[in-house]
Amino acid sequence: MSGGVDSSVTAALMVEAGYDVVAITMRLGMHDTMEIESDKPNCCSLEGVEDARRVAMQLGVPFYAVNYEDQFRKSIVDYFTDEYVAGRTPSPCVICNQDLKFGKLLDLAMQLEADYVATGHYARIEQDPETGRYLLRKGIDSRKDQSYFLFSLTQDQLSRALMPLGGYTKDRVREIARKYKLRTSEKPESQELCFIADDNYKRFLKDRIPEKIQGGEIISQAGDVLGKHQGIPFYTVGQRKGLGIAAGVPLYVTELKTHNNTIVVGKHEDLLKDTMRIEQVNLIPMDNLTAPIRAHVKIRYRDAGASATITPLSETEAEVQFDEPRRAVTPGQAAVFYDGDVVIGGGWIQGASER
Repeated sequence: MSGGVDSSVTAALMVEAGYDVVAITMRLGMHDTMEIESDKPNCCSLEGVEDARRVAMQLGVPFYAVNYEDQFRKSIVDYFTDEYVAGRTPSPCVICNQDLKFGKLLDLAMQLEADYVATGHYARIEQDPETGRYLLRKGIDSRKDQSYFLFSLTQDQLSRALMPLGGYTKDRVREIARKYKLRTSEKPESQELCFIADDNYKRFLKDRIPEKIQGGEIISQAGDVLGKHQGIPFYTVGQRKGLGIAAGVPLYVTELKTHNNTIVVGKHEDLLKDTMRIEQVNLIPMDNLTAPIRAHVKIRYRDAGASATITPLSETEAEVQFDEPRRAVTPGQAAVFYDGDVVIGGGWIQGASER
């Protein structure tokens, strides 16, 4: 329980369904150097722990707070900074679900002889009656669907997970919270990066790894020097603003070259790629791909997705060819494959090219 409305309602629904519920909050620590007052709550704050504790009291279930600060730093914060230094754009929510919520927390649940971990994710888990495998589906609220962040879960993790909010809209969840008179019923949404106080990742990186941020050259597609950058971790593929370059046409970041600390920029059409290589592939309805398949592929959370052919290269690598070129295919982001509302699986974008 993070102390937000979603996990509070999840606990209430589990109690209502007759489960023997134990409420657990992960204390993840404050890994920022900055403390600010904000209207946006986050799951790392003491306020979140207190809200979760009080909701547990309202529901009459036992409550525990467990300290996962070291694990969070290693799995999430260090990963976050390392990816930016490597010229990749991280997706920490995927790793948090994989390593903490359905990793460390699931291990704890098993030690407590619990059968499941229930979370407030907007996604649905079903078991295929023919194959027996567990399937991951989108939540019915398209505005809140979080299946993208869950693509890396294994069959074992899915078999022990419950996500009751997948069948509700956010508005309905608020109504349920009001019905139970939960103190979190009107609590606003938490900020996207819970460990960054002001949502300013550039300030966060500068505070944590100043020695790894060095200025360098911004060059054109032809190799001409156009200006200076402030450090590769401050830029991402597709970025237009903040380049400090005066040009007759809009320019975008098209490539981050960490080996020589150079940023390449180009026109909008230079961002268009139709082929990408995916690593650390995880599949859900099947163990592996033996032949190319068709799927709808999202290359970032808010991406609408597009039709593509996925060709296996090995058990853990694949090539994705889009029917039409996509803009700003970004290394480090997750690529997630869908068949309708079913998550086929996904992997991490390693690089992109033109066919």
